Formats: sequence, structure tokens, C-alpha cells
Amino acid sequence: MKFSIKSDSPEKQRSGCVVVGIFEASKLSKSAEELDSSAKGYLSEILKRGDMDGKLGATLLLHGVPHIHSERVLLVGLGKAKEFRDNEYRSACRAALKALGATGATEAAIYLTELPLKNRDSAWKVEQAVIAAGESAYRFDQLKSKPEKAKRSLNHLILAVARRGEQAAAEAAVKQGMAIADGMTLAKNLGNLPGNICTPTYLAQQAQQVAAAHKLKIEVLEQADMEKLGMGSLLSVARGSRQPPKLIVLQYSGADAKQKPVVLVGKGITFDAGGISLKPPAEMDEMKYDMCGAASVLGVVQAVAELKLPLNLVGIIPACENLPDGDANKPGDIVTSMSGQTIEILNTDAEGRLILCDALTYAERFDPAAVVDIATLTGACVIALGHVASGLLANNDGLARELLDAGEAASDRAWQMPLWEDYQEQLKSNFADMANIGGRAGGTITAACFLSRFAKKFDWAHLDIAGTAWKSGKEKGSTGRPVPLLVHFLVKKSAEKK
Repeated sequence: MKFSIKSDSPEKQRSGCVVVGIFEASKLSKSAEELDSSAKGYLSEILKRGDMDGKLGATLLLHGVPHIHSERVLLVGLGKAKEFRDNEYRSACRAALKALGATGATEAAIYLTELPLKNRDSAWKVEQAVIAAGESAYRFDQLKSKPEKAKRSLNHLILAVARRGEQAAAEAAVKQGMAIADGMTLAKNLGNLPGNICTPTYLAQQAQQVAAAHKLKIEVLEQADMEKLGMGSLLSVARGSRQPPKLIVLQYSGADAKQKPVVLVGKGITFDAGGISLKPPAEMDEMKYDMCGAASVLGVVQAVAELKLPLNLVGIIPACENLPDGDANKPGDIVTSMSGQTIEILNTDAEGRLILCDALTYAERFDPAAVVDIATLTGACVIALGHVASGLLANNDGLARELLDAGEAASDRAWQMPLWEDYQEQLKSNFADMANIGGRAGGTITAACFLSRFAKKFDWAHLDIAGTAWKSGKEKGSTGRPVPLLVHFLVKKSAEKK
């Protein structure tokens, strides 16, 4: 989709549709007032009749509005003016784009980007509108025998800014929004693919395509390579599968070689049946999304390359399946990680930490400025935080604060949990250096405590995205989170390096 930034008044726009907002109690936004004035009170009259109540997300499409150059006018409900915040703005954008998609308009001008928002500038509003457009246009129907035929689709979106002096920042926001939206699309596609297609080998092929498109360095370690490195923990998970494991390493070099890289580590379990500790059958089909951490790393690396950020970035993806088999891990087995630490496997369904720990040890060779791992790690995180915020734990409060701030800036929020030494007690084992689970209590925290034992040589943070990377129910599918959070984090990092 093409995006343009303009500061023309809405009544002068010549497009397929002009979009303005209406608050509850028939209160017109500034742009709606300008349209209404040109149309000699036409909008006010419609509101008096009760055709539009202004409730958040409500829409009303009008044709032939007098004295207006656009073919259509779309009114979008904004809810109560006193309650209009970030979430309401994004909901209004999504509602507008959904309604536009049902029209025959190929071009539209959105004036929601002019709405006042506390602590948010035009650039933020533009970026969110661009991301909303990407989400609205997203379809995953390539595996259907008869995909739904597309209508004449919206292909040009004009985003209005109040002042001409804001155009340069708004145009930069368009680029950033497009890069984030493209990264989310890649992450969504990978998360939505079934396990018989999106295997570890397929993930490696997708990484190679990203590398080729952006001239990145890539290395894919095979099982024999991992055996030489002593990755006994990662390989133990892969033993139950016929699919060969992969360790994918992508490197983006946007700064001087002497500058330490940020390393992202993404959990890539392409299907998780739980192994011998078999999961219940209900909703097991959704366990194809257990590689959304890996998918988000690929999406972020792609976005960073598109934006040409001046920093160095490494993406590490340990990828395998977790299935029951005669050679699979058994409860009570003890394995030796790449770090040399031994692990008693009490539950084979706590496999994500077993592959991540070896990837974290591998990350040491890059002498990283910081390491962030991203994983659909624990059901306990879904219980604790629901589907709103990702869980965040870190061994460095400064790094944690950067990620929290990035989440707020991107409206892709995280919530920090404690990583106190007290919780390490739950991982004690009579037979090995540690157990891979610490019991039901504080499951998200003890999982992070386990990983922290392999992250002592660098600043490290862990994002548990079990509740945010995927939607169940009627809208079942991958969300593309936390690509926005991580891109904002890296944009800020790159600005600091200048």
C-alpha cells in the first residue's frame, strides 16, 4: 500500500473517501466540524436523526455529501471525548480501515491522525495508523483451495497532519510503521503455518530468504555442528522428532565492527506435543505457534534491515520439534548443556528453556551489548497477565526499563516480574545441577530463573509472549507481537549509538 502525508483540509481532499471522527453525544472532531461547515450542516443533521451514535468503533458511510470533493465520507465513532486515549485511537483506526475495505474506494484520506492525544505526537499517530492498515489488509488464506476473491482494494492511504512542519517526522513514521507492519506480517505468516509445513528446515529457508533480500550474513548449524559444540540440552528435545534440528544465526551489520551487537534469541519449537509429558488433546493444534519467538526475531531482523538502523544485530533461533518417541526425553533424564551445567528433566513439556539455554550460551561468542530472548514459554504467564502484556524478567534493571519504555512507545506493552534469588531454590535437584521446572508456584518466574543461569556473562532480558503472540477462539491466529516493541527498542538503541 502507498502512503502519503498531507496537511490539506478535509473538504478539499479529492479521494475515494475522507475519514473523520465523531465522539459520543454527537460531538464532532475538528476535521468533522470543517466538513460539516462546508456541507452546510449536513453531518450535524444526520447525527440529530440518530444514524450515528459516536460509540467507539461504530462507522457510517455517506455518499454524495454536498460541497465535498471526495466521493464518500466515512464517520468513525471515537467514544467519549474524556476517555479518548491510545487504545481508543488504535481501535478507531482499525474500525475505519475495516470499513474502508468493504467499500470500492482505492484511495482514502484519514483525518483521525489529527486527533489530540495526550503525550502522543503526529508521528506516533501516523505510525499506528500505518500498522493498523497492515493489520487490516492481512489475510492468511494461501492454504485454502478457494481463497476469497479480493474486492477492489484500498491501495493508497493519505494521512493528514495538522501542520506542515510535522511532515518530515510523519514521513519517517510512515517508513517505520511500514517496516514494523512488514515484520509483523512475516511473523504472523510463520506462526499461522501448520507444523507439517513450518518445520525447522522451513524456518531456516525463510531466514535464508531474509538474509538474501537484505544481504545479511547467515549460518545454519546442523545437528552434527551442535553435537561438536556440546549442545546436549537442545539436542535432547529434538531426539523425539524425525525433523532435523537447526540453529539459525543471522547477522545484520549496520555499525562499526567494533560496536557490540544486540542479540535476539527466539524460541523455535515448530510443534510442541509436550513430548513424553504429552499435552491434553484439546487445542493442541495451536501448538504450532510455539515458534512465535523465532518468527518475531525474523520479523525484527527484517524490519531493522529495511530501516537500515545504525547498529549491529544478531538473531539466534534454536529450532526443533518436541514430540513423543522411543528416543525422546523421559522424565528423570539428565542432560548436559553447552555451558557444562547438568539438567534433570522432570517435565518434557518444559522444553523451551532446554533449547534456549544452549542458544544463550552460544550468544556469548558475540560479546553482546545485551541479549533478549523471546519465547512462548509458560502457560503461567497467560494466567498472570492474560493476553494484554508480555512478561518481562531481566538481570539488569536498565535493560528492563528500556524494554518497558519501548513497549509503551509501541503500544505493545510488557510487565516486569521479579527475578529474585529466592525463586532459584525451586530449581534444586538431588541428581543434577538443576531441575528444568520449579513446580506450579511462580512458574513464569522460575522458568526465567532457569534461563538466568545461562546468562551471567551479559545483560539479559526475557520476554514471555505465551499470552500475547497468539489469539484463540474466533479470531484464532498469530498476532505478530512483540515485533513492534523490539523494533522500538532497537530504534532507540541505534539513536543512542550515534
